[in-house]
Amino acid sequence: MQSWSPALAEPEPRTVPMSIEEWAALPEDAPGEIVDGYLTGEEVPDPIHELLVSWLVVLFRSWLGGHGFVFGSEVKFVVSATRGRKPDISVYLPERPAPPRRGLLHDPPDLVVEVISPSPRDERRDRVGKMDDYAAFGVSFYWLVDPALGSLEIFELQGGRYTRALAMVEGAIENVPGCYGLVLNVDELWTELRRLSEEDRAPHSKP
Repeated sequence: MQSWSPALAEPEPRTVPMSIEEWAALPEDAPGEIVDGYLTGEEVPDPIHELLVSWLVVLFRSWLGGHGFVFGSEVKFVVSATRGRKPDISVYLPERPAPPRRGLLHDPPDLVVEVISPSPRDERRDRVGKMDDYAAFGVSFYWLVDPALGSLEIFELQGGRYTRALAMVEGAIENVPGCYGLVLNVDELWTELRRLSEEDRAPHSKP
């Protein structure tokens, strides 16, 4: 199994100094995360990204059966005094206390998912910057879904570092690490993606 050690912070543009409290007060639709006290950009989700996220949210909600909590990408987590992250998906298992209705979340979820966008900067952020942040925050399981590679990886927190516990490119598994009873079929996930048109349309172009 592969171990991941802390790495250098992601080299992203940082132009707006901001406190965690100021970040919390931004409008709900304002993009950005906090890295070392500065507001940083986020990836721009495309249909592939959003279809993967929605498919996995439905999978988790069905598995939890009305218990626990599954959140989407706009929930804000304070991962340290100077860093705030917004995972694509975050999951609290049923035995955990209920998160608050409003405001920042300070308690780590049991599981987070990031869907990797195709740009090198976005991939670096998910595989390096966020991986280190979630490990330090205490998130037990980190899922990385890479539609370009057709892969799904699950990392488990052990001794403050993530170790890859599972990697899938095809097939199904019933013993998903950290998710007893969850059946994960990545063939169905890739089939869902293939339903999208293969046509790429430039921004602002008309049908």
